Amino acid sequence: MSNATPFPNPSDPIPLSLINDFLYCDRRAALKVIEGVRGTNVHTVVGDSVHERSDVSGYETVSGVTLLRALPVWSSRLGINGRCDVVERHIDGTMVPVEFKKGRRRKFDNDDAQLCAQAMCLEEMFGLEVPRGAIFHARSKRRREVEFTEDLRRLTEEAVEAVHWQIEENSVPRAVHKPQCSECSLFDYCLPEITSAPPTLAQAARDVFDTTG
Repeated sequence: MSNATPFPNPSDPIPLSLINDFLYCDRRAALKVIEGVRGTNVHTVVGDSVHERSDVSGYETVSGVTLLRALPVWSSRLGINGRCDVVERHIDGTMVPVEFKKGRRRKFDNDDAQLCAQAMCLEEMFGLEVPRGAIFHARSKRRREVEFTEDLRRLTEEAVEAVHWQIEENSVPRAVHKPQCSECSLFDYCLPEITSAPPTLAQAARDVFDTTG
């Protein structure tokens, strides 16, 4: 469990999902939280369907394990909040956050950091250690265990702090056009092929669509 001091001058609490966005693409996170952009594509629709059951608050007990669904969580120290898809509460009192993802079983640091942030919230709220969690991959119907190592905790805290400063500075990074851009739900708003161009060309493109003059 981390004993680090609170971040200096934190902004309003940021959603847990924004940690995932930031590690996937810092510009994507900024467009969402600073400019309020939301997008929809086939991936977001599939993702919504995967979360349909876990988004309904409630609990059930299976084989002695209590499953807490859509549990609200927060951390005052980190300045984050959100909810866990599922938290398994075992007979010995241990808690295991479980995150649902639409894709097949693969390891992504951004997914692991989002899950780790959930664990940090649970640790602060309940005063216990949460050493591990799990991600359930809907496409392959496989569960991947995630250990919350010191390196993963450090990555998570650094991402949280970076998002807070991004908001504090009201800064939207310039685009970096990558292969995964085409899969992003904000692709049509971000226009990475244009906004990642050298400043002179990018400015010329903006001038074409400028209707304020």
